[in-house]
Amino acid sequence: MKKILFAFIALTLVLGINVKSSQAGRQSLIIATASTGGTYYPVGVAIGTLVSIKLAKKYKITATAINSAGSGENVQMLKNNEAQLAILQALFGSMAYNGEGLYKGNPIKDFRSITMLWENVEHFVLLKKYVKSGNLYDLKGLGQKFSIGKRGSGTEGSGRTIFKALGIEIGKDLIPEYLGYNPSAQAMMDGRIAGANIPAGPPVSAVTQLYAQLGEKKIKVLEFTDEQLEKVRKVYPIWNRYVIKKGTYPSQSEDIHTIAQPNFLAVRPDVPEETVYLITKTIYENLPFLHNIHKATKAMSLEKAIRGLPVPLHPGAARYYKEKGIKIPDYLLKAE
Repeated sequence: MKKILFAFIALTLVLGINVKSSQAGRQSLIIATASTGGTYYPVGVAIGTLVSIKLAKKYKITATAINSAGSGENVQMLKNNEAQLAILQALFGSMAYNGEGLYKGNPIKDFRSITMLWENVEHFVLLKKYVKSGNLYDLKGLGQKFSIGKRGSGTEGSGRTIFKALGIEIGKDLIPEYLGYNPSAQAMMDGRIAGANIPAGPPVSAVTQLYAQLGEKKIKVLEFTDEQLEKVRKVYPIWNRYVIKKGTYPSQSEDIHTIAQPNFLAVRPDVPEETVYLITKTIYENLPFLHNIHKATKAMSLEKAIRGLPVPLHPGAARYYKEKGIKIPDYLLKAE
């Protein structure tokens, strides 16, 4: 799969170069994703490649995925028109659009929804020597360095939200490190940090690397008890129970009971309706293409396309769903 992905990346880069030298009228769209060690980036590359292959010749529409710090930076990039599309956590989409949490009093409404993508599954990975109960409360009183994601990332934001709900204090219970997914995995393997927050759609390459190199005897993906899930849901009711089935990762012999929130594809409101309509149509007419790139996208289906979207739909996406007979609730049609 890596060879195929590299080929997609190369093709996307070539298409991007061609855009710069092509005639006026071509739409060259940027898709903001996240760290290369997670799920956002490879799925973003796949979506960009799919859009470019299907829409470049006839409609002069191309899309190129770029890595970023994740949802927090992506919201800002959409606002600044540094990216026209982005993959976002439902948490960040909701907070930004409604002016809550990290955006309290300062709402950002420069984006709309296109589709749900997959669930962002929480992977709080800890070296086994620090494991006591096997759940999130093992981070209370840890007293060791723990990567909470890049500064301004969705990983950091969602992690802080979860920690606050569970009474885990950053700076007191653990010493924060601000690393991306692959650097976090490497730091754990080197013994420089005790653990890391690596939320993404399984299988996550950075977590796969940890299992492959250290094995189940040396690492543990911490679980969430039902009580812990309810405490998190009281703060933001977007998380649900998720079970990572045994065998998802090398040497993983038991199911992992964690939690997950949705991810979605966002777009600037000023991207033309016809463009977003064509992108939405292209995605749903070519789901097997995405399924072959990353297993997380197998959660996608037309029936689930608008489930749990935290912000209103772009008119282009809404048009496609109406054509397909999907009943759209009013709150997804009324943008502020």
